[in-house]
Amino acid sequence: MCAPSIIETVRDNLSRRRFLTAVGGSIAATVAAPASGLGQQQKPVRLAKGFRDVYDLTHTFGPKLPVFPAFKPVEIRQKFSIAKDGFFANEVTFDEHTGTHMDAPVHFIAKGGTADTLPADRFFAPLAVVSIQSRAARDADTTLTVDDLLAWEKAHGRLPAGAFVAMHSGWDARIGDANRFLNRDAKGTMHAPGFSEEAARFLVQQRDIVGAGVDTLSLDKAAADKFVAHLALLGAGKYAVELLANLAAVPPAGAMVIIGGPKHAGASGGPVRVFAVA
Repeated sequence: MCAPSIIETVRDNLSRRRFLTAVGGSIAATVAAPASGLGQQQKPVRLAKGFRDVYDLTHTFGPKLPVFPAFKPVEIRQKFSIAKDGFFANEVTFDEHTGTHMDAPVHFIAKGGTADTLPADRFFAPLAVVSIQSRAARDADTTLTVDDLLAWEKAHGRLPAGAFVAMHSGWDARIGDANRFLNRDAKGTMHAPGFSEEAARFLVQQRDIVGAGVDTLSLDKAAADKFVAHLALLGAGKYAVELLANLAAVPPAGAMVIIGGPKHAGASGGPVRVFAVA
């Protein structure tokens, strides 16, 4: 157990880190609650010292999460119990691209980088949240466009160097109903928003980003017949995070994102824990 003086020193040092001073002083936290809504946000909790607002952008990992049809739902089975074995532990079975998760370049690009080899400093980045929620409510096949990005820049200034750009479509509000989230039509085609190819190419060719994220299951719109946004972003060595939560609560500009990326050997991706601080 650390002495109080040591803990206080650590807190003071953390508050002076570059990525924290970029977003300011003392901090309150908002965390995700499992409850009925996977990843629903609780009321802000004021921390004694340190950061200001902390947002959990991660859905609770479990069997109720909607999954891409190619993958199996998460399975959680109790393997040991305190009563019988003296300790408690679960066995968890899942595909890499399940829950709030990362796509590494190798997910779509032969010989692309694996998640475990991505530089750690890319997981701390200025966060830009671009909302297309009102349009997505009317059109499930809409995409985030270059015009959306330019409108964001008109309001908030040019995207910061090394930014992580997140599309907020409001789709995470559907997380408790897998059928509504997947949004299949009579032919079985899913419908949900994503990035347009043009927006993805704009970000990697004309802006300096580390990656991009969505609150849906895919970087591309769900009805796409080709993974054009994936290929544009991952082909440029960027990473993606899919199935983000709580983006509506985060300021559109001025926050930083912190991503606990997967690090199993040869990872094409994997579940992540994502926070924003503002």
